[in-house]
Amino acid sequence: MARRDPFGRRRPRRLRRAVLTLLGLVAVAGLAVALFGPRIVAGQLNPVTADEPWPVSAEAQALHDRLVIGDLHADPLLWDRDLSRERSEGHVDLPRLDRGNVAVQVFTTVTKSPSGQNYDENTAESDNITPLVIGQLRPVQTWFSLKERALDQAARLNSLAEENPEQLRVIHDRAELDALLDERAAGSRVIGGILGLEGAHPLEGEIANLTVMEGAGFRLIGLTHFFDNELGGSLHGQSGAGLTGFGREVVQEMIARNMVIDLAHASPQMVTDVLAIPGAHPLLSHTGIRSTCDNHRNLPDGLLRRIAAQGGIVGIGFWEEVTCDDSPAGIARTIVAAIDLLGEDAVALGSDWDGSVGTPFDAAGLPALTQALMDEGLSEEQIAKVMGGNMVRYLREVLG
Repeated sequence: MARRDPFGRRRPRRLRRAVLTLLGLVAVAGLAVALFGPRIVAGQLNPVTADEPWPVSAEAQALHDRLVIGDLHADPLLWDRDLSRERSEGHVDLPRLDRGNVAVQVFTTVTKSPSGQNYDENTAESDNITPLVIGQLRPVQTWFSLKERALDQAARLNSLAEENPEQLRVIHDRAELDALLDERAAGSRVIGGILGLEGAHPLEGEIANLTVMEGAGFRLIGLTHFFDNELGGSLHGQSGAGLTGFGREVVQEMIARNMVIDLAHASPQMVTDVLAIPGAHPLLSHTGIRSTCDNHRNLPDGLLRRIAAQGGIVGIGFWEEVTCDDSPAGIARTIVAAIDLLGEDAVALGSDWDGSVGTPFDAAGLPALTQALMDEGLSEEQIAKVMGGNMVRYLREVLG
C-alpha cells in the first residue's frame, strides 16, 4: 500500500525509488571521494617531474649498490597508502626504497599546514591537513587533535614494520642502528625507519607529551613547520621569534633523551638560540644553499656554517625551490656547493619525498643522483659520505 504525504495524498512509489536512488548515488560518490580523492591529491602534489628514467652507467650503478644510503626527510605517512606495495603515485614505498638501495629512511609525520602555504609568511589560523585526514577516514580523534594525528601516523609505520619484518625495522637507538647495518652488510635488505615529527606543535604545549612521542617511537623532532608555534618562530611565520621558554625546555629535554633536533623551517633567531644551548647538536634535514639558490626557504649560509661547526649535518633537498634546478645534475651541483661551504663531512640527503613537492626521481631512481655526483667529479669517498655515511655517523653520535 502506498504511503501518504502530510496532506493525505498517496506518495508515488516512483518518487520513493528516485529518492532512494539519489541517496544511493550520494553515498557512492562520498565513498569514492574518500577512497580515491586523497590518492588523486597525493599524485598531483607529489609528482616525478621527469618523463623518463635518467640514464645510469654500469659504473655508477655498481658504486650505488656498494653504498650505505640514508635520507633525512620523507612524508609518505601523511598519504595513507600501503607502503608495503609499490604504487604509481608519490615517491616512497618499501619496494622503491629497496630498489634505490636505501638503508635508513627518516619518515616524518605532517600534522598541520596553513592554507595558502608559502615560504615567506604564514599564520597558524588555518589548516590544510584536517580535510585530508577526514577524507582519508582516519580515526575521529585525529580530526581534532594534532597530537593524535602524529600518533596515528607513527602507528602506521610501527604496524608496517611489524607486518613486514624482513622489509622494515623501526630504529630507536644506536645499538639497533648498528645491528641493522651489520645485517645489511651480510646480505639483508631490511630498511631502517626513523620516526620524525615535522613541527613540534603536536606536543600541544605540554612537555609531558614529549614522553608520549618518545614512547611512540619518535627520535627526531623538527621544532617548527610553516607557522609559529608554542616553541617559537618559523622561518615562514610572522614573528621571526627565537625559542620561547617552552621551546627551550623541549630542546633541553631532547638533548637529555638523546633525540635528534631538526632545525628545518626554524627562524634564524631560533637556530641561533638552539645553537647557544649547551650540548645541542642539531641538524637541518632538508634545505638548499642560499648563495646557490637565493630563496627564502634556504637559511643564510652563515647559519649553515654554524650548524656544521657544532657537529651537525645539512640534508640537501631534491625539489626546485631549494636547488633552482630539480634535475639530478642540479641537485648534485647543490651538493657540491654545500661541500664547498660546509665540508664533505657535513652534507647529507634530505629529499622531502612525498612532501607536496615534485622531484626528478622517486626512491627507486636514486642511482641517477650517484651518476650525477660522479659527473661532478666527486670521489667515491665523498659520494659515500653524502649519500649516507655522514647521516649514519651523525645518528651514531646522537642516538642513545
